[in-house]
Formats: sequence, C-alpha cells, structure tokens
Amino acid sequence: MRRAGTVLLAACIAATALTALAATPAGALGRTAAGPDRCTGTAPVVCHFDVAPGTYRVRVLLGGGAEAGSTEVTAETRRTMLAETPNAAGETVRRSFTVDVREPEGEPTGPAGSPGLDLAFGGRAPQLAALRIERVHTPQILLAGDSTVCDQPGEPYSGWGQQLPQYLTDRLSVANYADSGESSQTFRDDPALFPALRARIHHGDLVLVQLAHNDKQTDRDTYRANLTAMIEDVRAEGGRPVLVTPIVRRWFNTDGTLDNGTALIVNGLGVDLPAEVRTLAAEQETPLIDLTALTKARVEELGPEASKALYLYDEKRDNTHTSTRGATEYAALVLGELRAQMLLPPRTIR
Repeated sequence: MRRAGTVLLAACIAATALTALAATPAGALGRTAAGPDRCTGTAPVVCHFDVAPGTYRVRVLLGGGAEAGSTEVTAETRRTMLAETPNAAGETVRRSFTVDVREPEGEPTGPAGSPGLDLAFGGRAPQLAALRIERVHTPQILLAGDSTVCDQPGEPYSGWGQQLPQYLTDRLSVANYADSGESSQTFRDDPALFPALRARIHHGDLVLVQLAHNDKQTDRDTYRANLTAMIEDVRAEGGRPVLVTPIVRRWFNTDGTLDNGTALIVNGLGVDLPAEVRTLAAEQETPLIDLTALTKARVEELGPEASKALYLYDEKRDNTHTSTRGATEYAALVLGELRAQMLLPPRTIR
C-alpha cells in the first residue's frame, strides 16, 4: 500500500558504492525512515519512493566524495529537475525541487509508468549524500500541449515542458498534461487531458496552452472556439490562462530564413495558427508567450547547420521535435517571458 504524507530517506554514497537507508549526518536533511524505499546504483543512482499521487518537495545533499562530482537529477518520465550541478572534492551542495507525482507519470494517454516517485541522479560524476521528501502544496504551472511540450518517454526526444522544472525553485511545481498528437479539439475532448487538467487547477495557478501543430485541418472559427473555451474554463476555476504560440519547424528557405508556412505553422486550410493565437490573446486580454517568434529568431540565428542540434534532424531527419538541448533552450525562452511579464510568484525562479 502506498503511503501518503511525509516520507524521509537518507542515503550516503561513497565514490563507487551506494549504501541505502544509512543514517543522515548530524545537521544534514533530517530524520530517517526505514521502509521498502531505497536507492540503488552509482551512475546513475536510482531511487524509488512508494507514495501516493501528489506534490512532493525533494531536498538533496549532493557531493561529499573524495573526488569532485557533477550531478543532474531527473524525476518520473525523464523530467529534468536539476541541471548538472558540480561540487569540489569533499564539498556538499544543498538543492531542492518539487515534483508532481501522478498516474500516468508521463503523457496522460501514454504508459502508466511505475507508481510512486522515481528519481535518477545522473550526470558526469553523480554524488548523492542524502535526501528527504515531503508532501506539500505549492502553486502550479499546468501545461496543455502536444508532443513538442510533453514529457517524452524516450531518448532522443524531449518536450520543452519536460525541461521547465530545472529553472524553478521548490516553491512552484509543473504539472505537464501535454500529450503527443493532440489538436485543440482532441485535447479538449479527451477526459484524460483538459478535463483532468481543469480538475487540478487551484486559485492563481498558471495554465500555459500551446496547441497548433496537430490542428492541420482545423478551420479558423473552430480553432478560436476551442482556445476560447479553454481560457474561459481555466478562469472559471480561478486559474490564469497564458496562450503560447507553437515552436517553429526547422524548415529553411534558400535565403536562410523561416518565412514559410511549413516553418511558421500555417495549416492545410491556410489558417495562420500563431497569428490567430496572438489575435485571440489580445481580444481575451490573456497573457501571450510568442514562442513562434522567439524560436524563429533562435533557429535563424544558428542557421541551417547549427540549428540541427536543437531538433532531431541528425537522429531522425525530424525538423519538428526537439532534442534535449532544443527543449532546454525553448523552456528557457518560456521562462524568460514568464519572468518578463511578471507572471510567476515571488522566489520561484532558480
């Protein structure tokens, strides 16, 4: 049976071996609790906690080894919670973050994954000295989107929503309901998607909506009606909707620009979907993140060759879906707009 509430675990790691459920050094991260949860391995160190769905704050003590270390932390379905964090030999570094634990743990219509909370401590030289988790309630960013946003289950794919948590403190959580292949209509209609997201909204929560890539044959009026309905429903729950225009496709003209319908997500009916999002945001007095413009500028800045690394061109000849690098850069662009528009609660940016 899964346990709700607070779960504590201390784990001490040597340079080459992990001893699970060891005592935490005095003054470290608190009391320990024995139980079935444990960490195994060394590179990565993998930890599992048998907890109920909910929001959990994770406090970690990294480092402490005889040699320098460098640790990256991911949770659940490959969500990056902490970017690569270095420590000198003998040095320890304290960090904390908040994880949304839900079922399924990744894409809402995808595989269920494992119940409870899963953490992986990887990177160039991972060192985990201790950790503690506790169930909390924090403000949320909820994400509605498609495969360019979602928690992608396997390498080399990554959605920008999957990389967003690493930029945030433990005072804010990310609940990513984005799902591969969804249009504005299917996202609204599937009970596992927008209805489930709507049920999670608390007063003041941000809800970011980026849906366009799969609206390939959606007419203008239907597209606007779908987004308008989501805006109204979010507001009805006390949430704060934010419209996000879609990331560009890496589809260059001969002059090195992306000024074409394929790159800029003009659909098969000739509907300029990003333009409709911009217009609707103004009409509805809804904050707008123009990610189409931001990603267009970044891809054109890098040019036809260097921009391949942002997408999966080399691996899959894919100019739509992003690599981990691309998703990480695009998540930073989203964060920059949230910061610039003062949409985030205080002390929530790392």
